[in-house]
Amino acid sequence: MFKKIVAASLFIIISTSSFAGQKICTPIGGMAMPTFSPQADGSVRITAALIGSVSAASGTITAQRETKSGLEMDLNHYFLNNTGGSFHTVDHAELTAVPGKMGNFMIEINYSIEKESTTGTFKGYEGNFKSYGLVDLNNMEGLVRYSGEICKL
Repeated sequence: MFKKIVAASLFIIISTSSFAGQKICTPIGGMAMPTFSPQADGSVRITAALIGSVSAASGTITAQRETKSGLEMDLNHYFLNNTGGSFHTVDHAELTAVPGKMGNFMIEINYSIEKESTTGTFKGYEGNFKSYGLVDLNNMEGLVRYSGEICKL
C-alpha cells in the first residue's frame, strides 16, 4: 500500500511540474474606434473604445515620416480590459493613402507588448499583435480590427 501511495505521489509531482513550464497563450482580438486629438505640445493623443479582448486604449504618435505611399508612424499605446488587466505597447504603423480621398489612409499597425508593463489579468504576457483599418485624418477618427496571440510562461 505504501508503495502505491509513493508511486501516485511521484506521478502527481511529475505531472504538475511538466505543466509548470508550459507556455500559456491566449488570442487577442476585436475592433477599435480611435479618435485623434492634437495636443498643445504638437503631439497627437489617440483614445479609443474597443470591443473584444481589451475595452479601452490610449496612445501617442511619437514620430511621423512621409513615404512614397503615405505615412509611417512610431506610436505607443496603453491597453486596459474590464477585468483589471493592462499592458503598454511600442508600435510601428504604415499608412497608405487612399487614392482620391485626401487625408484618408489604410493603416496597418504592429504592436509589441513590453512584458514589464503587464498588470492584473495580463501579468506576464508578452508578444505581438496587429491591426488594420481605415483612418480619416481630416475628421481625426478611424476604425480598425486588431488580432493576434499573446503568451506567458
